[in-house]
Amino acid sequence: MKKAQPRNSFASSQSVALPSETEGMGDSAPLPERLRPDALELFFGQDHLRVKLDNLLRAARIPSLLLFGPPGSGKSSLALLLAKAAKRPFKRVSAPEAGIQQLRRILAGTDLLILDEVHRFSKAQQDFFLPLLESGELTLFATTTENPSFSVTAQLLSRLHILRLRPLPKADLLKVADRGARELGIGLPAESLDLLCDLSGGDARALLNLLEYTADLPQDKRAPENLKKALPEIVSRHDRVGDKHYELASALIKSIRGSDPDAAVYYLACLLEGGEDPRFVCRRLVLSAAEDIGLADPQALPLTVACLQAVESIGMPEGYLPMAETAIYLALSPKSNSAYVAYLNAQREIKDKGTRPVPLHLRNPSTGLQKSWGYGRDYLYPHNFPESWVEQQYLPDAVAASRFYFPKSAGDEEAHYAWRGRILEMIQKKSDK
Repeated sequence: MKKAQPRNSFASSQSVALPSETEGMGDSAPLPERLRPDALELFFGQDHLRVKLDNLLRAARIPSLLLFGPPGSGKSSLALLLAKAAKRPFKRVSAPEAGIQQLRRILAGTDLLILDEVHRFSKAQQDFFLPLLESGELTLFATTTENPSFSVTAQLLSRLHILRLRPLPKADLLKVADRGARELGIGLPAESLDLLCDLSGGDARALLNLLEYTADLPQDKRAPENLKKALPEIVSRHDRVGDKHYELASALIKSIRGSDPDAAVYYLACLLEGGEDPRFVCRRLVLSAAEDIGLADPQALPLTVACLQAVESIGMPEGYLPMAETAIYLALSPKSNSAYVAYLNAQREIKDKGTRPVPLHLRNPSTGLQKSWGYGRDYLYPHNFPESWVEQQYLPDAVAASRFYFPKSAGDEEAHYAWRGRILEMIQKKSDK
C-alpha cells in the first residue's frame, strides 16, 4: 500500500506510545503515532485554549500543568509539544508503570516530567511531587481523563495550572480523517469519512485506528453502505466513576423532570449500553419519582420501586424493558416537587434554630409520672370529630405559624389536597365569625 505523506505531515490530537518506542519504526508504527504533531501550529482542535497556550509559550518558564480531557483529545501530544517548546530535557512516564522508587531514578538529572494518567497514582504517590513543585525543582505536565476534582489531591491540584481539553468537533475530525487517508494512500468517499468521524465520538486516536482498519478492507467494503457492517463493533466508552457517569445520569433525571420521554429513553440507553450498573439507574429513577413527580402522581414512586425489584429479579439484558417503561412513564407524569421543597424548608428551620420541644398534649404518657407532667392532656382524637378532623396545634409553639409544605395544582396533588382545602375553609369561616 502506498504511503503518500511523510511522518508528522499534519496534527492529530492523540496520545499513544512514547517517541522512543516508535523511533525508527517508520511505516510500521501505528497511524496515530506516525501522525503525531511535532509543532504547535500543526495541532488540531482545542481552539478555546489557543490564547492560553500562546501566553504559556511566551512565559519565561512554563508552569506545571494538568491537562484534563477525554481520550484522544490531545493531552499527551500537547504536553510533548509544550515540553519541546520549553527547550529543556524532559522525560515521559505513564503512572500505572511507575512507583516512587522508579520516579526517583527517572527524575535524576531531569527537571521536566510528563506524567500520563496521574489519576492512577495514590494519594501518597501524588504527595511525592509536592515538595519538588513547591521548590521549583521540577516542572510537571500531568494528564488525566478523570475529573481532577475527584481524582487528584487538593494539595497537588493547587500547584498545577489546569488546561481542560474537549472532544474534537466534527470539523477537526474530518481534517484528521482526510489527512490520515492521504497518509495511507487510500481514497474514501466523503460519506465514509463522515461515518468514521461519527463513530469515533470526538476521539482522534479512535478515528485514526478505524481509518487504518478501513485501509485494509477490500475496496467494495469501504463504500458507506457497507463500511459500518465491516468495521469492528464500536463499544460506547463509559466510566462508572468518571464525568460521563454523572453527566449521563444528570441528563436522564433532567429529561424526566423536563417531561421529554425521547431524551429520557435516549440517556437511559446511553447509560445501559455503556455498561452502567442497572441498579444505579433504578435508584436514580426512584429518587426522580419522589423528588420531581411526587404528589402529582403518587403511583410513580411504587412503580419505580417495582422496576428496581423487577430488574434485580430478571437481570440484564432484559431489564432494560421495565426501566424504559418507567423512564417514559415518569417523563409523561405531571410534576410536583412540593414534598422535596417542604422537607428542605423544615430542614432549614431545624438547622437555623434547632429542634423545638414537642407540645405536651402530643406526647404519649407512657408512665404515671409523665401523665402527672401533663403529657397527653387535652389531646383531641381526630376520629371522634366530623370528617376526622378537629382544630388543634401540632407544631411546637415557636413555629406554630410556620408553613413548610406548599401544594401545587398538578395532577393528583390538587385532588389529594382538596380535603385539606375544605378543612382550611372551615377554619377560615370559623375565624371570620
